[in-house]
Amino acid sequence: MSIHTGKNCVTQSTRLAGLMLGISLFYAIPSLAQEDEIIAGGKLKYQQYCATCHGPAGKGGGEMAKLLVLTPADLTQLRARNQGEFPFWRIYRVIDSRETIRGHGDRKMPLWGFVFQVEEEAEDANSQEDLVRGRIWQLVYYLNSIQEK
Repeated sequence: MSIHTGKNCVTQSTRLAGLMLGISLFYAIPSLAQEDEIIAGGKLKYQQYCATCHGPAGKGGGEMAKLLVLTPADLTQLRARNQGEFPFWRIYRVIDSRETIRGHGDRKMPLWGFVFQVEEEAEDANSQEDLVRGRIWQLVYYLNSIQEK
């Protein structure tokens, strides 16, 4: 065991810190790229399934909004309405129809989870469920990305 003092200790600490930073950046960059890919996929799904009511920017002014009894929510304010925390799992459950939203109907009327399940073709039920989860995950990540500060 050796004890380092003075300049030698600082140099080794600096090297170790540099190495740790390099390792963390190596692993962080692919995950940032993957997150961007997830968000981009979610944006496409949002435009296809949600924008007609919630508007292209998520503020609730979609072309179908005027035909609805209840005004669609401003989806850019989810974090603000939840004490600064994005309600990831609650939004996930809303999209997959496990959580009731007045404007969407009750649990007897499945929404996007069911639609995605019908649209996804897979060799078995587990693969199909994974594909549905992936679609919902993308939407939730996208909604998190459009939250106003």
